[in-house]
Amino acid sequence: MLTGATRLVGLVGNPVSGSLSPRMQNAAFAARGLDWAYVPLCVEASALGAAVRGLAALGFAGANVTGPHKAAVAHLCDEVDSFAERAESVNTLVVREGRLLGSSTDGLAVAGAVDPSGKCVHLLGAGGSARAVATALLDAGAASVTVVSRRQEAAEALVQQLGELFPGRAAVGDGQSRPDLVVNATPVRDDAPVELEGVEIVIDFPYNVDGSPTALVAAARERGCEVVDGLEVLVRQGAASFERWTGLPAPLDVMRAALTSRS
Repeated sequence: MLTGATRLVGLVGNPVSGSLSPRMQNAAFAARGLDWAYVPLCVEASALGAAVRGLAALGFAGANVTGPHKAAVAHLCDEVDSFAERAESVNTLVVREGRLLGSSTDGLAVAGAVDPSGKCVHLLGAGGSARAVATALLDAGAASVTVVSRRQEAAEALVQQLGELFPGRAAVGDGQSRPDLVVNATPVRDDAPVELEGVEIVIDFPYNVDGSPTALVAAARERGCEVVDGLEVLVRQGAASFERWTGLPAPLDVMRAALTSRS
């Protein structure tokens, strides 16, 4: 129940109606005995600046940022951490003394779930999540990242950005290469957007609200790949966000259970 003392955290994006983050984060707040609430905030791109400034004005403790705003929000913060600055992507905002502090937990969550050392990565997508994931995997020792996107200009821009950080380790691809590790950082969930021959690891950002596997996850499991599905990505990045807002350890078991609850 909301009270006059309830601290608010938001989810800034468009759309946000299908997100499981409110269910997960509100369960985590309750488990830690916090009078906090997590609320979805659907924000059009044209209103993003006003919305982000409004978080501080309204006394929010912070927010998550989801598509399509992760790259744009990086330029609206008063301060960003070193990783978010390099990745040019922010998915977590902390409001402190009226200032917006930005960080990214997407890529670090993914890099912490697998061992990318020496792997050739096939990255689907070129948005904010893809920026964070590519930076984190290359930081963690991936041999190379090949970016595939329907938005050719976005793919080229991401590869240029990565090339400045990791010379010679990023390229634009056509989807025909034979990678070791595939990351789907697009919203596509009903089709397996890449062939999995020879692939060892699959990481899928999208998820189905009912908990059923996406087409890519189902195909990867059938082939015996190591799989990190969208719900696990959500838990890992959400736990890191929770800890940034509250300063408390995230109740991971509670957060995972909340995602599979039908109540």
